Formats: sequence, C-alpha cells, structure tokens
Amino acid sequence: MNRTLTHKGAATRQRIIEGAAAEIRERGVAATTLDDVRARTGTSKSQLFHYFPDGKDELLLAVARYEADRVLTDQQPQLGDLTSWPAWWAWRDRVVARYRGQGMDCPLNGLVAHLGRSTPGARAVVTELLRAWQAEISAGIRHMQEIGEIDPGLDAEQTSAALLAGIQGGVVVMLATGGITHLEAALDVGIGNLRSSRRADPA
Repeated sequence: MNRTLTHKGAATRQRIIEGAAAEIRERGVAATTLDDVRARTGTSKSQLFHYFPDGKDELLLAVARYEADRVLTDQQPQLGDLTSWPAWWAWRDRVVARYRGQGMDCPLNGLVAHLGRSTPGARAVVTELLRAWQAEISAGIRHMQEIGEIDPGLDAEQTSAALLAGIQGGVVVMLATGGITHLEAALDVGIGNLRSSRRADPA
C-alpha cells in the first residue's frame, strides 16, 4: 500500500493488522477468515478493503511483516545492547524464553508457508528480518572487538551469519519436535566460541 495515510487511517490499518495477528495466533492462518478479522476489529467490509484492496493475501502479508517485527522486538533491549558478556548471555536467555513461550506454533512460519515461500512479498519479509537480526548481532561483535573481548581478526558479518544460521536451525528443530535443546546449544556454542576467540595477551 503506497498511498499516504492520515494518522487516524494508519492507526485503523494497524488495528486491523494486530487484530488479524491475534486471530491467526488463536485459530491458525488457514482457519482465519476476513469475517473473523472484521468481527474482532469492529471494521466494516468496505473499511477492510479500503486498507487492503487486494484482500486476504495483502492483509496476511502485512501481518507477516508485523510478526517479523515482533521477532526482533521480543529480543529487546538485550539484542540492541550486546556490549558485555553478561549482556550476550542475557540476550541468549531472552531468545530461548521467547521461543519456549511460542512453542511449536510459529505464526510467521505459518503465514510465510501460506503465502508461498517463493513469492516476492513473503521472501522479502524473511530477508529483511534476517538482515536486521544479523546487523544487530554484527554490531555487538564489532563492539566486543573494539573493547578487546573478541578477536579483531574475526569477520563480524560472517560470524554473525553463522550464529544466526545456528539459531534458525535450532528453531526449525524446535518447530518439528517441540524440543528447545538444539536452540540452546546453538546459542551456547556460538557465544562460547566468540568468547574463546579472544587472543591471549602476549607474555
């Protein structure tokens, strides 16, 4: 949706998105209808199609963006403050708690699967999420390099990509099995390797 909305219009559109997200979390994406969203948000059919003229798929894509934003928001403020080892471990605990609380029902995964992972819109949502997530981790690595806590020779982008890939692998296993141990291991080993990379001071 490219046209500029008034403040009231933007608030109404956001209310519809959040209502749809709540409905999908309760019912699942396949079972949620536009009528369900209208009833939950108190919007008319004309209102809904005013903000989402292409119908359900456009609304679902907006909800996918909202859920992707929540993935990062739920990790704050720890993710944005990776400035000490206690901060890194606090972030680790935050990530584990987030996914433990979510369980096997991942709304973003369900939305992306429903929309089609290869469609440009769904692919863009996931790409932007991973890019923003990796940028936060990279910033934390670079800070720790600057204060001498991580080997300055490590490539921050490559290292953050590897850590994020481990997290995502752990999440995939969790969604398949319900177990959180692989996610915990990915974080523990990833952060542990960062800490052990620090070069020993010359004798």
